[in-house]
Amino acid sequence: QVQLVESGGGLVQTGGSLRLSCVASGTPFSVNSMAWYRQVPGKEREWVASVLTGHIKKYGDFVKGRFTISRDSVKNTVNLQMNSLAPDDTGVYYCSARLRGVDYWGKGILVTVSS
Repeated sequence: QVQLVESGGGLVQTGGSLRLSCVASGTPFSVNSMAWYRQVPGKEREWVASVLTGHIKKYGDFVKGRFTISRDSVKNTVNLQMNSLAPDDTGVYYCSARLRGVDYWGKGILVTVSS
């Protein structure tokens, strides 16, 4: 069983930055891919960014160069550096990891961007 724990959320002003981190534990294997999703008020959960095997990185269209995902495969960690944050980025951010075809999720962490 893989456990994911997010950290780094909080309150920031418009234009500010936050760095989210996620640690995967409970497995001796390196997960295949890791990703961030978010759920903003009034909307369904949406994909933010992924880092795949080979450190291939992909981002949702709304990111527009503001976020950077990075991964430490040895430590099974993934980070999301978020810059130029806007109130529309307010929501709960979830870490996800895939291992052997199974997706695991963290409990989520709140990010609030004040105007």
